[in-house]
Amino acid sequence: MNFPELRMRRFRRTPALRALVRETRVSPDQLVQPLFVCPGQGLDRPIASMPGYSQQSVDLTVKAAGESLARGVNSVLLFGIPETKDALGSSGYDPKGVVATAVRALKKAHPDLVVWTDVCLCEYTDHGHCGVLRNAHVDNDATLELLSRMAVEYAKAGADIIAPSDMMDGRVGAIRETLDGEGFEMTPIVSYAAKYASAFYGPFREAAESTPKSGDRRGYQMDPPNTDEALREVEMDLAEGADAVMIKPALPYLDIIRRVKDTFRVPVCAYNVSGEYSMIKAAAEKGWLDGERAALEVLTSIRRAGADMIITYHARELAELL
Repeated sequence: MNFPELRMRRFRRTPALRALVRETRVSPDQLVQPLFVCPGQGLDRPIASMPGYSQQSVDLTVKAAGESLARGVNSVLLFGIPETKDALGSSGYDPKGVVATAVRALKKAHPDLVVWTDVCLCEYTDHGHCGVLRNAHVDNDATLELLSRMAVEYAKAGADIIAPSDMMDGRVGAIRETLDGEGFEMTPIVSYAAKYASAFYGPFREAAESTPKSGDRRGYQMDPPNTDEALREVEMDLAEGADAVMIKPALPYLDIIRRVKDTFRVPVCAYNVSGEYSMIKAAAEKGWLDGERAALEVLTSIRRAGADMIITYHARELAELL
């Protein structure tokens, strides 16, 4: 049929009709809320470049997670801001470190909450890189043991999901072997399989205090023009034992999300990163767009591209709308 017998607008007339034929849906239980946790008590330090976000002490992190859970957001992803940093990022794998402490508190207060822990050294090293430096370059193989130690400490604390974001070669296999050897064979790994060297991480680096003191991360994060390389990264991580894979950032890499989903048919997570969040917030504050509507459109586009889960700073604010 063609017009006038066929009229595509017939199912667009009302909200109820549009909902009946909606192909892609976003639900709060598909979202993961990132949280920035710091030592101390009663501390709430606003992050200037991320309106609505703060570095929070463990007690306030537990409260924030409870608010998200009450709105239907069942998962949180923890990033730690330690008291001290050193060349090896040792506070990241300290069993009394801020993330391990937060995991224990969260699981005690909210047993049904799914707690993700980011595994990377950048927040804990005094140089700001994601691994051990040797001759001003990140030593891939020397970093693997430290990442594995971090993963085990988080699993011991009660983390439900381990999410390595460092982009070292072989880290998924090293972490899987170490977790299994310590009795955590049922703890899943969601690997940041295709993490691009992006300009959209700026606000996060302020939030996590993780800007490199020298150089950049293009020697280990992916080059933005590459797509086939992303498929190779995903294939390697799956072969090493990843249970799900992540694409980061989301919006500039919707094509990668689609290719990964179509090629591998595994659970795919996308990270709607800080720069993507802050752009919408800044434009909304200027009155240039409807912030809530834009954020919902963004999350829908990420789901439509093939993501099963979305890590997003919009999670808590949009949960009630969803």
